[in-house]
Amino acid sequence: MSMNLLKKLIVSAALMTSAVPALVLANEGGFPLDRAPERSTDLVALQNGAKLFVNYCLNCHSASAMRYNRLRDIGLTDEQIKGNLLFTAEKIGELMKTNLSAKDAKTWFGVVPPDLSVIARAKASDRGSGADWLYTYLRSYYRDSSRTTGWNNKEFVNVGMPHALWELQGANRGAVISEVKELKEDKANSEKVTGYTETVSTYDGNGEVTVHTEKLEGEHHHVGKEVELGAATGGKLDAVAYDNAVGDLVAYLQWMGEPGQNSRKRIGVWVVLFMALLATLAWRLNASYWKEVK
Repeated sequence: MSMNLLKKLIVSAALMTSAVPALVLANEGGFPLDRAPERSTDLVALQNGAKLFVNYCLNCHSASAMRYNRLRDIGLTDEQIKGNLLFTAEKIGELMKTNLSAKDAKTWFGVVPPDLSVIARAKASDRGSGADWLYTYLRSYYRDSSRTTGWNNKEFVNVGMPHALWELQGANRGAVISEVKELKEDKANSEKVTGYTETVSTYDGNGEVTVHTEKLEGEHHHVGKEVELGAATGGKLDAVAYDNAVGDLVAYLQWMGEPGQNSRKRIGVWVVLFMALLATLAWRLNASYWKEVK
């Protein structure tokens, strides 16, 4: 392979890589996701996340691909696991399964809660990582008395899951939802826009809603929905402490999806360095070889 061709391939690869962010932005939909804090190597955060998971998530959700004894990898001893986290099993070698039966779950929630073993990987999309989605979702609940559970969610509209962490964040939180829609001709299959309306739904801290709709003046308006969440009150934690706790929980869920990820990343760095060294040696050897060829 000639050096000119090699340079062209490198430039082409760089251009394709630089185009990736633009493609991602073009495919984004819905509300922007909040960036989850990176704590995959913070053992204290992972241990706190494991505690939150066992106390608030394992009541309804399972993590059937995870065993309690794997928590040794985040610095916990067998005694700590047995004394503080072993609520749904008798031995630390058992899987993390919930005691909630599928029948009861379907009766109470209308659906069996999903297994959370790889939820942080399953929720990844072009909008962001699975950790970003979970971090946003767990901080986006508000009260809605029209829902069976009494809760709704900005990120997951009409979610069936109640706010599991309400005790920490607070049971009282309202929201203001503004939605602009088009008015079209009252004719079959007509696409002609005749005006716009804005509906504002205001939820108080108890979930009671007041709805106001009005016709907008003018011909140009942005069609879509905006949700402004109110401040949560009555919880054990303030807003900053709650966000920090959710960050720990999400970090644990991310780690649980691939417990060996930190080792993989460390090994990956050495592999890349080795390949770079090998490529450099091959490049210089190639140059030296063709230098002698007339």
